[in-house]
Amino acid sequence: MDARPLRHFVAVARTLHFGRAAERLGMTQPPLSQSIMNLERDLGAPLFERTKRSVRLTALGEQWLPHVLEALATLDGLPALAQRMRDGQTGYLALSFVSTADYSVLPSLVRRYSQAYPGVEIRLFEATSDVQIPAIVGGERHAGIIIPPLDHPLPPALAYRRLLREPLVAAVPSAWIEDGRIAHETEISSTEVLASPLILFPKHVAPAFHDLVTGYFASLGGTARIIQEAIQMQTIISLVSSGLGIALVPASLRNLARAGVTYVPLAGVAPMLETGLAWRRDDQAPTLANLLNLLDEAEAPGSTIAEDAPRHP
Repeated sequence: MDARPLRHFVAVARTLHFGRAAERLGMTQPPLSQSIMNLERDLGAPLFERTKRSVRLTALGEQWLPHVLEALATLDGLPALAQRMRDGQTGYLALSFVSTADYSVLPSLVRRYSQAYPGVEIRLFEATSDVQIPAIVGGERHAGIIIPPLDHPLPPALAYRRLLREPLVAAVPSAWIEDGRIAHETEISSTEVLASPLILFPKHVAPAFHDLVTGYFASLGGTARIIQEAIQMQTIISLVSSGLGIALVPASLRNLARAGVTYVPLAGVAPMLETGLAWRRDDQAPTLANLLNLLDEAEAPGSTIAEDAPRHP
């Protein structure tokens, strides 16, 4: 339906006078009267009761008026809405993340983005890196916080920037420290690591993390004795608390406090885990562009989001 006769209807409804309504609209009375008659013909019912001395709304006109006002307000707001969407001030950002990011970069990133762009809906999806990468390539997500693969590059369609690089620590059952199985909680020796059963992500789910951990055992001259696999970091920590074994986890996982679990630094040089953001190079979504700009700004000294991260291409 053309918006012009709707505006004509509103003008007459507010003035209840065709002459004054025409003056307000900047037109003459005859075309205004014709416009209202055409509208009534399209609706199949009169909107006004007309006499020589007065004009008043019919029951239909009274009931329809608030709906017309609402529709016109929505229509008038469309240009401003388009501008907000163009500038990434509204809409949504689909962001996936590995479970370890929930205890490191994700909370700060989400908080800062929400503060900067409160009108944007952030849709979060927890998933392992192997699930995230094809979803980002396929356009199902704007970006994802992943652990990049160690043995092969990311797909050419994806851009990547490092957000965090942190050492692994050992999550050990607190009871093992209390009964002397682990000598002390200031560090765990290579011998103690090699002698302990290990809880770990399956290789097909988190190949980069799996290879980092098993590679560390190999560097110590031994082999990881994997007693249990789990696909959620929270599950792994729960299994540690039960006394089933130890787990090597990012240092930021200390933020996941769990009764019966103690986080102990590794003796010597600990393996370093990298976490970063991946996104499709040709994705022009304004909400994604604002996320990347926010990360650029966060590289200022003292930032807690990105450390030593190269700028995005």
